[in-house]
Amino acid sequence: MAKSKIVPYLFILPAFIIFTSVIVYPALNSIWISLHRWSGMGSMEFIGLANYMHLLTVDHVFWTAFRNNIAWMGLTLIFMVSVSLGFALLLNAQFRGRTFFRGLFYFPFVLSGILVGIIWRWMYNANFGFFNEFLSLIGLEQFRHVWLGNPDGALFYVFIAALWRGVGAPMILFLAGLQTIPADVLESADIDGAGKLRTFFSIKIPLLKETFIIVLATQIIGSMGVFDIIISTTGGGPGNSTQVLASYMVQQTFQFANMGMGAAISSIMLVLMMIVIIPYILFSTKER
Repeated sequence: MAKSKIVPYLFILPAFIIFTSVIVYPALNSIWISLHRWSGMGSMEFIGLANYMHLLTVDHVFWTAFRNNIAWMGLTLIFMVSVSLGFALLLNAQFRGRTFFRGLFYFPFVLSGILVGIIWRWMYNANFGFFNEFLSLIGLEQFRHVWLGNPDGALFYVFIAALWRGVGAPMILFLAGLQTIPADVLESADIDGAGKLRTFFSIKIPLLKETFIIVLATQIIGSMGVFDIIISTTGGGPGNSTQVLASYMVQQTFQFANMGMGAAISSIMLVLMMIVIIPYILFSTKER
């Protein structure tokens, strides 16, 4: 009897060891480092919460990065979700070639974020980039723009690149959700005279509730950890105007050799992500 109780724990032991060694320990170690002043070499000097106090009360770049993360999250929830849902609705219809277009819209998502950033950085190039050259071609030279050199709009232009790359993943999730809606429910709504808008808001949206939760949770988590496309397009500039928490963490850690400050930023990011992840896990694992 005792042996039968131990067996289940033996099965999960390897996963527990891996999870502890690659997730739990690094996270706890990062929190410990955040309480020190350390350049990555030599001994660490314990300074308590001084790194956190500096970030929260003195460091204006940190708050710029934080606001940019919130802005990125807002743009993601508005545009990424709505555009992906729109594509899913279009590609869920019956027409010739829809499989090709599904693959076409999903394809950018399999590309590296660094690669996408480099491609779009050249497209945004002020001298010979695609957008400025296209504007000149159609006689709209007055609208030529230093796209990524404008602190007021650079973050939004980088987000457009991220939108092009990332829309495929939530689109597939919405497609999967739409295909689980029973056909007889939609047929009944059509017989009852419900129009497309009424069917969409009264039937499809409520039946996509769980899909929306998955999409929203994953997009929020992704927006909090956005890094690669920022680094490969603007590097956080101009003037830190596109800096986000992840890029600022890397800058503090490796460029400024301030391991404690970088670890403090990562710990703050961990807390922010847990605010989203814990409710999502609770929802996804609750009994139905």
